[in-house]
Order: sequence, then structure tokens, then C-alpha cells
Amino acid sequence: MTTRPFNVDPTLTAISIAYRNPALHLIGTRVLPPLQVMQETFKYSTFPIAEAFSVPNTAVGRRSRPPVLEFTGDEATAAVADYGIDSDIPYTDIDAASAARTAGLSTFDPETLASAQLTNLIQLDREVRVAAVVQNAANYSAGRKVTLAGNDQFSAFATSDPYGVIDNGIQSTLVYQPNTHAMGKVVWNKLKRHPKLIKAVKGALTEDGAISRRQYCDLFEIEEDRLLIGEGLINTAKKGQAVSLAGVWGKNIALLYIDPSKGTADDPTITWGFTAEFGQRIAGTGEDPHIGVRGGKFIRVGERVKELVVAPDVGYLVTDAVA
Repeated sequence: MTTRPFNVDPTLTAISIAYRNPALHLIGTRVLPPLQVMQETFKYSTFPIAEAFSVPNTAVGRRSRPPVLEFTGDEATAAVADYGIDSDIPYTDIDAASAARTAGLSTFDPETLASAQLTNLIQLDREVRVAAVVQNAANYSAGRKVTLAGNDQFSAFATSDPYGVIDNGIQSTLVYQPNTHAMGKVVWNKLKRHPKLIKAVKGALTEDGAISRRQYCDLFEIEEDRLLIGEGLINTAKKGQAVSLAGVWGKNIALLYIDPSKGTADDPTITWGFTAEFGQRIAGTGEDPHIGVRGGKFIRVGERVKELVVAPDVGYLVTDAVA
């Protein structure tokens, strides 16, 4: 049998797949839901929505042919990209931890910890990529995006109109109204305390306090679990500089139609975007004689995915929603 430099470990893979970090409230996999693909390179379909709603002249003469239509669904090709990260553990650390567990002095396992911590970073990296795709104005059709400035930004409570801007965005997509609202915590903190939204929900007698997530969803007629507020943070400082944390989801609002029933990449079901996944996230170990005096192991966690936008007409982007 050929010795492999990296071996997938079922236990570490199980830890990696099951790992969740609720403290960060990552939303990327709900904004662009995962869809399994069968090969590294795969085909996916995009369909001009207008074709399904443009009614031709269907009148047919006694000896003439019925009108002939050609549907121009486009077939595109994409490939998943590999994302992975390693952590080195000297055998001296592994042996010391094993001895402590055997003696009943500790439950610490450096390999388990490394798998969990690496998974956290892989998830955060994916969150950053999804947020970049969702907040890229080039991924929206003309007329389905707006940039706010000055008194129009929702942080200007006296002059801005968040209900008008968001409702206009909802009405501006083609055919399918957005059922998913994605934003960062900094935007939500302003929206929930905006006097005009409070009045819209609670009546004209008060503009104090805040609205709940449920009240926001009722106001804009979406399901409560489709208001996605990203709270993930990332360090934007260069290596060696003081930590500078920023929200992954910035100051924008994305209004998207996401259909979780889409089953395959070439399924014609309309959805703004999805994440193609080839296989599952993996974790495992490999030998490295260069770690420490006695050598050691490297722990690796990785996944093979591709974030895609396939129907830009069913999305609307509000850029710089708050100052």
C-alpha cells in the first residue's frame, strides 16, 4: 500500500463537520446555500428570467406554423477551489497530553483542539469570501443597486428613509421578490433603532426603543429565519501590527431571492446564488520530521468549494447603508 503524506482522519473530520461557533453568528452558508457537485469541474445553468414571462403572439393561421421560440439558457463551466490550513504539533506535546489524560489529570487533546480551531478559520475564510461576493455591486444588474450618502444613510435618523429604500429594493428585482435580507451587525444596530421603522411597527405615538427582528420581518413580509445578520469579525491589521477588528459584512444590505429547494447546479430553479461543494470538509494528519527535535504531526482542515451568482436580476444591493 502506498504511504500517503496526508491521511484523512474520520474522527477529526467528524469534529470539523460538526464544529460550530455560535459566538460569531456566521451567515455565509445561509446566504449562499451549499450545493453538492459531482466533479471538480462542473457545469451550471443560468436562465434569462424575462423569457418565461414575455408572451409571444400565439395566433396560428389555418396553414401556417405556430411561432417558434428558442430558449437561450446559458450553460457555464466552473471549478471548485481548494481551501486548507495546517497546524504543527510536536510529538513531545502529543505525548505529554496523552500521559496527562491517562493519569486522569487532563482531558486536553492537541489534535482535537487544532482541528476545531482550524475549522473556525476555514469557516471564517468562507464567510469573508461569501460576503465579498454578496457585497460586490458587479454581481447585480443595472437598476438593482443603490449607494447611499450623507443624509440618506440610515444613521441619519432625522432625514433618511430606510423603509422607502428597502421597500423600493424589494419591488425592483425581476419577478421574484427578495426573501432574504443579509446585513452586518453595524447596519442592524442602526435599523432597529431608526425612528421611522419604530413608528411603522409600533404606531405614530412613539419613536423610542427598538424594533425586534420579528417585527422587521413582519414589516417587510419575510420569514424570521431569513433576516441574516452577520456578526463575524476579521483582523484587518497587517502582521506585526496591533489588532484591528472589522465586521465581515460591512455597512451594506443585500436583498436576495434564495430558493433552498434548488437541488443541482444545472437545475433551472431560480436563485440568486449558491456555493458549489465537491465532497465534504475534511480533516486529517500527516507526519513531519522537521517539527521539533523528535518530529511531529501537522493537522490539516480543508474544503473544496466555489461561490457563484447565477441570477443577478433577483438581487438588490444597498451600499453604504450607514455611515
